[in-house]
Amino acid sequence: MARERQLSRRSLLGGAAAGAAGLTVVSTVAAGTAAAATSAASRTVDVAIVGGGLAGLTAARDLVAGGRTVAVLEARDRVGGRVVNLKLANGGYTEGGGEFIGPTQDRIKALADSLGVATFTTYNTGNNLLYKNGARTPYDTSGLLGSVPPVDAAGLANAAIVQSELDSMATQVPVDAPWTAAKAAEWDKQTFESWLNANAIVPSAKFLLDLACTSIFSAQPRELSLLYVLYYIAAAGNASNAGTLERLTDTAGGAQESRFVGGSQQVPIKLAATLGDRVVLSAPVRSIVKSGSSYVVTADGITVNATRVVVAVPPPLAARITYDPLLPAARDQLTQRMPMGSIGKAIAVYDTPFWRADGLNGQAVSDSGVVRSTFDNSPPDASYGALMGFIEADEMRAYDAASEADIRTAVLADYVNYFGSKAKSPSSFVLQRWDNEGFSRGGPVAYAPPGVLTEYGAALREPAGGIHWAGTETSTFWTGFMDGAVRSGERVAKEVLAALG
Repeated sequence: MARERQLSRRSLLGGAAAGAAGLTVVSTVAAGTAAAATSAASRTVDVAIVGGGLAGLTAARDLVAGGRTVAVLEARDRVGGRVVNLKLANGGYTEGGGEFIGPTQDRIKALADSLGVATFTTYNTGNNLLYKNGARTPYDTSGLLGSVPPVDAAGLANAAIVQSELDSMATQVPVDAPWTAAKAAEWDKQTFESWLNANAIVPSAKFLLDLACTSIFSAQPRELSLLYVLYYIAAAGNASNAGTLERLTDTAGGAQESRFVGGSQQVPIKLAATLGDRVVLSAPVRSIVKSGSSYVVTADGITVNATRVVVAVPPPLAARITYDPLLPAARDQLTQRMPMGSIGKAIAVYDTPFWRADGLNGQAVSDSGVVRSTFDNSPPDASYGALMGFIEADEMRAYDAASEADIRTAVLADYVNYFGSKAKSPSSFVLQRWDNEGFSRGGPVAYAPPGVLTEYGAALREPAGGIHWAGTETSTFWTGFMDGAVRSGERVAKEVLAALG
């Protein structure tokens, strides 16, 4: 948790993700443009699409443009998947999921532009904050070191070497088939943690790389395959620009550079509106059964008969659908082995963005607390202030069963440490807990532990008969981000149109 990433990312080096109980979700589809599933409803279409996030909606758009009939079945009562706007008590909004976009994220930008959704620059004026060993250190990000926190010289030097080595190794990983890299077997049999232990030998360098890992994946280094991390870095670019770790973690010039006016969910909302009643809400798909030359897709309240099916949900959730005939074993084994990251977003709202007067940009990184990275989530006009903090990996899991009140207390204690006593009393507070959201169960992305890509990666996009796979996890660029979701929708639509002839 976007973490469809994007569930938002955050920068290190400085900044994803819906469904916390009690939160109000901003209306997702204009009244009258989406259908609600009704008992005994049925449709016959060329393509049934499971999932109304950016991937599924993009695929639907392109299939309709290609002259095909579609039905998009969305489990939630809104579109957007891991992208959602949350309504605030003051009448404003904040993003509970995927939020940021940046350079080389061409496809989400093109989609937003086509729908009239503008962007604005993430607030990045003033100093970042490093909170380490109980000490608070503001630092300027415009100097030689950029957004890298000012740890000791030995740590900075070691971290720079490690980052350069990771970027170099990533260039050897094909983004469309990382399991075919020359060193794929070697890299996939070890965790990112074991590689860091051998290379990030200065404790402060290890701190920086650990922080980068949890900020990007919402998972601990011990959970991730080194090959998967290298693939993810390679994917942080486009056909003309090689991916880099810095592009993943930076604000200016990186994946956190911009936000959407009106909130990121404006993109799927407006896209769904162009599809009208082809989008069916509150219709979780339970089974996909082959019947002759077509498929019967059964969801709550509706049955769709289709020649082809696109499943555009995270792999672990796709595995919860019943398939008849059974999926190929490799595909099923893959989905059993790709867990979701653990993430929440906590947003405290204030009358003003008071930290700006103190010369701070709202971006903090920390070695302690429930929130280890923050962003200024205030609106473009600064009519109120909003501090957004990511709760990730071990920290999120530790609070999965906690009450919202307990999390609020812990989060505000962190904000006071970072931004002073004024942070203690927000006018309102909202919490998005992706781990506890039934149709995501985490975020921002389903990741690969050791051994998964080399053994089962080829099944990630391989169709199973007439069933095709989409979702940000299947993208070759910007996996885990909103851009990756859009790219996957565009790719699968071409695949299906070719199959239908």
